[in-house]
Amino acid sequence: MNSYNLLVLLILQISIALFYSNPAVAANSKLFREYIGAEDKGVTFSDVPINSEVEFHFILSFAIDYTNSSSSRSPTNGDFRVYWDEGNLSSSHVSSIKTRHQNVKVAMSLGGDTIGDDNYHVYFSPKTINSWVRNAIHSITEISRKYNLDGIDIDYEHFDADPDTFAECIGQLLLFLKQNGVVSFASIAPYNDDSVQPHYLALWRKYGHLIDYVNFQFYAYKKGTTISQFLKYFHEQSSNYRGGKVLVSFGTDGSGGLSPENGFFEACRRLKHKGKLHGIFVWSADDSKEVGFPYEKQSQTLLASST
Repeated sequence: MNSYNLLVLLILQISIALFYSNPAVAANSKLFREYIGAEDKGVTFSDVPINSEVEFHFILSFAIDYTNSSSSRSPTNGDFRVYWDEGNLSSSHVSSIKTRHQNVKVAMSLGGDTIGDDNYHVYFSPKTINSWVRNAIHSITEISRKYNLDGIDIDYEHFDADPDTFAECIGQLLLFLKQNGVVSFASIAPYNDDSVQPHYLALWRKYGHLIDYVNFQFYAYKKGTTISQFLKYFHEQSSNYRGGKVLVSFGTDGSGGLSPENGFFEACRRLKHKGKLHGIFVWSADDSKEVGFPYEKQSQTLLASST
């Protein structure tokens, strides 16, 4: 081998070594996501600061398969209806924000914790797998096309069905929506609870290839979570959803977990240094509006920075 070939080989080996010694090159993301519209506080898309250097997802909250009568709330077996603040977050508002900001995409979230002012729990309660999937395909496709949506998020938190039934219903729905171009991305929003995690893990094991992001609710951990505890939780959940893009999160509603005031962004910087910051999401724009979205701005600045 002549000296030229030796030099080329040496340069190639050095390049490979540098690439693998800095996993941040491949793994970090500039994805920022925020739930919006669940609390009827009048928040609009244009209220929220949008950094042009990030990929920005609004997640409309929520579409729910329940009747809207406060006197007799009951599940509707996959027949979803819009429950977000349609007056301020209409289909024309979606079109407008996407036209003004080319880096913005809009998704809707299914389920959620409660419905109505009486905080009635929303249960995943299919009559049968086939009937639920059939109804969900029809209603979700209709809503997605009306609002020109890009993605879907699954955020059921109460269940009247076993994990395998949940996995089949949601998995078959996601398969149809993606194969037919109704949505281009999908996420799930689990949290660390023995009545919740088994359902999402069953879904992940069989249909994880259809799920682009795991919006893990780290703010569901107890208040006062430390940086070291937060990083431990992140690695535990990354192991549970192995191979998935687990996003970190905080709430602006006074919920738990590691707050921005107590080290959330330092934890993000540590993950970013290791190439493990797959994105940040926030619950929620409704709660952030009254204080001017300072942590949304800080999150996006961190994601957009090269260090």
